[in-house]
Amino acid sequence: MIALTGYASILVALVSSVALTVQGWRVSRTPNPDPSRLKIPVIGLTVGGVAAFSLLEIGILAHDFSIAYVAKNTALATPVIFLLAAGWAALAGSVVLWGLMLSVFTWLVWRSVKSGDGLGVLALAVMGAVAVFWFGLMATAANPFEVCTEVANGFCAATSWLPVGTAVAPLDGIGPNPLLANHILMAVHPPLLYVGYVGFTVPFAFAIAALFRSEVGRVWLDRSHRWTLVAWIFLTAGILLGAWWSYEVLGWGGYWAWDPVENAALLPWIAATAFIHSAIVQRRRSMLQAWNFVLVIVTFSLTIFGTFLTRSGVIASVHAFSLSVVGPALLIFLGVIVFGSFGLFAVRASTVASAPRLDSLASREGFILANNLLMTLFGFTILFGTLYPLLVEAFTGREVAVGRPFFDRIAVPLAFLLLLAIGFGATSPWRVATGKVLWQRTRVGLNVGLAVAALSLLVGVRSIAMIGIIGLAGFAIGNIVAFYFHQASRAHRGGKSWPAALGSTVNNDKGFWGGQIAHIGVALAAVAIGTTSVLAVRTEVPLTVGETAVVEGYCVQYLEPFSRVEPERSVQGARIAILDSTCETTRVVLEPRLHEYPKFGQVITTPQVWTTWIDDVYLSIAALDADGMRLKVLIFPLQWLLWFAGITIVAGGTVALGRKSGRRSAASKQGEQSEHADV
Repeated sequence: MIALTGYASILVALVSSVALTVQGWRVSRTPNPDPSRLKIPVIGLTVGGVAAFSLLEIGILAHDFSIAYVAKNTALATPVIFLLAAGWAALAGSVVLWGLMLSVFTWLVWRSVKSGDGLGVLALAVMGAVAVFWFGLMATAANPFEVCTEVANGFCAATSWLPVGTAVAPLDGIGPNPLLANHILMAVHPPLLYVGYVGFTVPFAFAIAALFRSEVGRVWLDRSHRWTLVAWIFLTAGILLGAWWSYEVLGWGGYWAWDPVENAALLPWIAATAFIHSAIVQRRRSMLQAWNFVLVIVTFSLTIFGTFLTRSGVIASVHAFSLSVVGPALLIFLGVIVFGSFGLFAVRASTVASAPRLDSLASREGFILANNLLMTLFGFTILFGTLYPLLVEAFTGREVAVGRPFFDRIAVPLAFLLLLAIGFGATSPWRVATGKVLWQRTRVGLNVGLAVAALSLLVGVRSIAMIGIIGLAGFAIGNIVAFYFHQASRAHRGGKSWPAALGSTVNNDKGFWGGQIAHIGVALAAVAIGTTSVLAVRTEVPLTVGETAVVEGYCVQYLEPFSRVEPERSVQGARIAILDSTCETTRVVLEPRLHEYPKFGQVITTPQVWTTWIDDVYLSIAALDADGMRLKVLIFPLQWLLWFAGITIVAGGTVALGRKSGRRSAASKQGEQSEHADV
C-alpha cells in the first residue's frame, strides 16, 4: 500500500509539473499575469513531492521490505538515524529528496509572486519544466517504489517497476553501505548539499525568464538575490561538513582529496561565488549584465553535471553510486540545459550585452572583475582535471589519473592572487581609486600582513609559500577590520556609544559586511589549509602493549586492544594514551577502531582525533594483531581553524541575507565617495 500510494504521489507531482509549465507559459503571456491561476499545479507539485518523500521514509521506518529500495538499503538492526538517512543514501532516494526540495522551492517562489508579475510567473514555468525531468525520472528509471517479487537467500532478488500485484518481503534487508552508516554527519551533509544544488534552480529560472522576455537591468537579480544566497550558504555548509565527514570517517588523514565528486560540488560553488560578486557590480554600476547571465547558467549546469558524475557510475568514488540507467538521462538533460540556455542567450546577446565601460581596473568593480576572472580560471582548471581522465578512457581505453599535485600547482598561486584581490577590493572605492586612496585604505592591512608574516618566521615556519599565505591573509583581514573600525568611528563621533556604533555599521549595510565576514573566513581557511598541508607531520609507528613512541612532542602509548560486537558490525580497536612530552602524565585516551561489516565483507578504518588549540592529534590503525599494532600518527597544526573558517564563511552569507533591497546605506555611500575622502 505504501509503495502504490508513493508512486501515485510521484505521478501527481509529474502531472502537476507539466501543468505548471504549460499554464505558467500561457499566463505569463497575458496582459496582467495572475499567479493565482497557478495555484492548483503548484500545490499538486508540492503535495506530490512531500508525500513521495514522506511515504518513502515511512516505508523505511516501518521496515517494509516489500519495497525493493527499503530491502536493499536498510536492515532491522540499522540505527534510527541511519534509517532516516537511508531516504537519500542511495540513488532513487536521492532523486526523491531532490524532487522534495524542488517542489518546496517552487511553492515558496509562487508565494512571493504578485499579481502582474510576468517575470515571476514565467520563472515558475521554468521551474515546472525542471520538475518535469526530475519527477519523470522518478516515475521511470529511478522509481523508489519498486516492489520485491522474488526472494532468494533471504534477500530481494527480483523487482517489479509498477507497484501493483503480488509483492513479497524478505525477513530482513541488506543494510546501508557501511561508509554511509559510520558517522552521524551522513544524516546532515547530503541534505545540505541538495538544498544548495536545488536552490540554484531559482536564479536560473529567473535568468531564463528574463532572457525570454528580453528584460535587461537588475530586476531579475533582485528577485533571485536571496534565493542565490540561501543556496550558496547551504552548499558551503554542505561542502564544509563533507570535508569534516571525510576527515572523521575515512581514516586517511585528510579532508579534501580532489576526488571527482568533491570537485563536482566545488565547481558550482565557485561559479555561484563569482556570480554573487559580479551581481553586486551590476546592481551598483549596471555592468557585467551578459556575464551574470552566463554565470547563473553555468552554475545551474554544474549542479546537473555534479549530479551526473555522482549518479551515472562513470567514476569510482566513495561518494558515487553504482552504474545506472539514470546516467544517460542526466547527460541528455544536461545537454538540453546547456545548449538550450546558451542558445537563448545567443539570441538575446545584443539585448543584454550593452553596459557601461569599466572606468579603471583600480576600483572596487575592477578588483571584483579580477576576482571573477581568477575564479573562472580556477573552475575551468578543476573541470579540466576532473574530465580529462574520463575523456582519455572514453576515447583511448587507457586509464590515467589527475591527482593532488596537478590541482595544488594551480590552487596555490591562485590563492595568493585571490587574497590580494580580497585585500584591495574590500575597501577600494567604486569607479576610480588613485594610488593615494589605495595606500590610505590598505596601509593598515600591509602592516598587519608584514607583522604576521614576520611572526610566523620567528615561530619556526620555513615554507616561503606558507609565510606568503599568512602574510596575505593578514593583509586582507587587516584591511577589512581597519575599514570596519573606521566606519564605526564615524558613527561614534556622531554621538553613538561604541557598541551601538559597531552594531549600526553592520546593520546599515548587511550585504556588504556579510561579504566581508565571509572574506575573513576565506582568508582564515587559506591559512588553515596551508598549515594542515605544509606543516603537517605524518608517520607510522609500530607498538606493542605498554610501549610508547614520541611524535613531534606528543608521547603515545599503546594501553590495550579491545573488541566488541555492535548491531551489523564488529569492532576491534586499541586504547592509546597521549601523554606529555616526558611520557609521564596522561592527557587523553583515544580509541581508534576497525569496523567490520560481515554482510559486506568490508572493514572500515575509523580514526579518533584529539583537538587542541595548537594541533589535532589524529590516530588511525594501520594494522592490528595479537602481537601488536602499527599506528598512524598525524599532527595537523591549527586544524580547528579550518572548521572555524568554514563557519565564518557561512555566517557571513547569513548576515548578507539581511540586506535590504533598494536601500542605500551610509556604508554603501562611503564606499563610493571620491578619491579625496578622509580615510
